[in-house]
Amino acid sequence: MSEFDYDLFVIGGGSGGVRAARVAADHGARVAITEEYRYGGTCVIRGCVPKKFMVYAAHFSEDFDDAESYGWSSEKHTFDWNVLIQNKDKEIDRLNSIYIKLLENAGVDLFHEHGKIVASNSVQIGEKTFTANTILVATGGTPFVPSFSGSEHTITSNEAFHLDKLPERIIVTGGGYIAVEFAGIFNGLGCQTELVYRGEQILRGFDQDVRDHLSKELVKKGIGIRLNETIESIELTSKATRKVTYTSGETSIADQVMYATGRTPNTENIGVESVDIALGQSGEIIVDKYSRTNINNVYAVGDVTNRIALTPVATMEGHCFADTVFGNNERIADHREVASAVFSQPQVGTVGLTEHEARAEYSNTQTYRSEFRSLKHSLTNNTERTLMKLIVDGDSDRVLGAHMVGADAAEILQGIAIAIRAGACKSDFDRTVGIHPSSAEEFVTMRTPVT
Repeated sequence: MSEFDYDLFVIGGGSGGVRAARVAADHGARVAITEEYRYGGTCVIRGCVPKKFMVYAAHFSEDFDDAESYGWSSEKHTFDWNVLIQNKDKEIDRLNSIYIKLLENAGVDLFHEHGKIVASNSVQIGEKTFTANTILVATGGTPFVPSFSGSEHTITSNEAFHLDKLPERIIVTGGGYIAVEFAGIFNGLGCQTELVYRGEQILRGFDQDVRDHLSKELVKKGIGIRLNETIESIELTSKATRKVTYTSGETSIADQVMYATGRTPNTENIGVESVDIALGQSGEIIVDKYSRTNINNVYAVGDVTNRIALTPVATMEGHCFADTVFGNNERIADHREVASAVFSQPQVGTVGLTEHEARAEYSNTQTYRSEFRSLKHSLTNNTERTLMKLIVDGDSDRVLGAHMVGADAAEILQGIAIAIRAGACKSDFDRTVGIHPSSAEEFVTMRTPVT
């Protein structure tokens, strides 16, 4: 009989924690997990899944306009915010119950309370304390709002999913994917939308052509973009109106101000100090390649480690941890060439190196780029343009990166990611017969490098 209550105790019921718990249980471990909010984590409950529903909703206004050029006519369409929110919440409830059922079917003991490490082998849940041979922290992250005059009058992505009504005017602050996505959502739903970012261009860290191209498309769709600007103060002039003053001295009026300026790891009040778990500058838990902290039996996965804050990455890390520790199968989470998408309008899909990164590492970097108006829009008044780009090592012919801005970019880049992960060369792309007519075929028809 083990001296511990459990072989594994997981704190946090998001994608990484749930996957780790289920896989460890499948390997025969006695597992418990606790989540103080809802099972499913940021992505399922208040992140990428509900946000994708809202992206779908926002895109219909443009689809309705395009449909007229294809012969469709109908009465004027109206949008009901409450119907969207109610249906979204219903689906999130369903997904939450699925996560709970998956854990129960795997034999995992579930708790619905705050979990806190009180010793290297002990976790406190409410008034009770449980012991475990191994502890996994998977508490995720939370939106960050800087402190300034009037910061209490802002919302984050958490609150944006539950607004009582759709604002007529909104200011979204930030230049990352969350800010860009929500700017597109609110603009598509009919809000007067302004995107404010302190940098010189949105989507820092992405390929420069992608950044510039998307910025132009957002402006064409009616989003106002203020670059090299920050908010100095917010004044509540009435119950529903906010006066925003920028550091430049200019002002704007909005019904809501949303901050999407980054997320911080959830390491407060979970007991990391009780066992001296090492933290990084941003409060993230420092781990090695096996997701192990400086305490041998304490591990961490997902956003709380601040490696790559993507749901599939957290899932991969949780699975690798469980296989390694409980499955007698050493696996290291591979963070190279992780594909990602921005569900902006138009979408962004990307995998591998940017042109800037490639030129810093490879002396003979070649870039292939194509920009065009998609076939769908040739009958419409829609001026949206698609961008596709390949980054190639001219010496080895290996494709180092692929980037796209346009409809279905995420779906298209998922397949491209497999090829790049397998080490595909530009000649492999060239030998591949395209699917015609499609936008995706452009990736196998670009023949002449632009640089």
